Amino acid sequence: MKLDFKSVLKPTAVLFIICVVVSAALAGTNLVTQDRIAQLAAENAEASRKIVLPAAEAFESQEDGAYYAGTAGGQTVGYVFETEASGYGGTVSVMTGIDAEGNITGVVILSHDETPGLGANAEKPDFLNQYLQPAPEGGLSVIKYQAPSQGQIEAMTGATVTSTAVTNAVNQAIEQYYEVKGGA
Repeated sequence: MKLDFKSVLKPTAVLFIICVVVSAALAGTNLVTQDRIAQLAAENAEASRKIVLPAAEAFESQEDGAYYAGTAGGQTVGYVFETEASGYGGTVSVMTGIDAEGNITGVVILSHDETPGLGANAEKPDFLNQYLQPAPEGGLSVIKYQAPSQGQIEAMTGATVTSTAVTNAVNQAIEQYYEVKGGA
């Protein structure tokens, strides 16, 4: 079989045109949907802030979005921090609420790539409710195979790395909280 210039050029040109059309369609779709995606992300973030700091009526971004101050009746009732830590499957993003008295009021997993059925169990209330306690200045610690006491979080069976990642992210929030309170 002999290849000539025409037999190579025609399929190449068709493939090039298909690629240009598909790329233009993807770019157009992205352009049309990017505002709606940003709006949904903002709404989800606001809903998560209300979950982790339920006493707040409004949230004000502080230090260019480094954290949020939650207010009710004109008074600061607490703070919301978004932090990350390395888990088993990648980065675990966590939102933590801490009230003005230094109590952790809520923890929400914003995103993760942990193993379904193991690390993904970090999103369950049974695990997250362990964090609802006073925020110790030294941070929380993860324990295994025993009942936790104040300042301790019981690791999920088979997902110690994920448990530690979530706890590390919450500990970052605790550290930021004490920096904010120390600076107030």
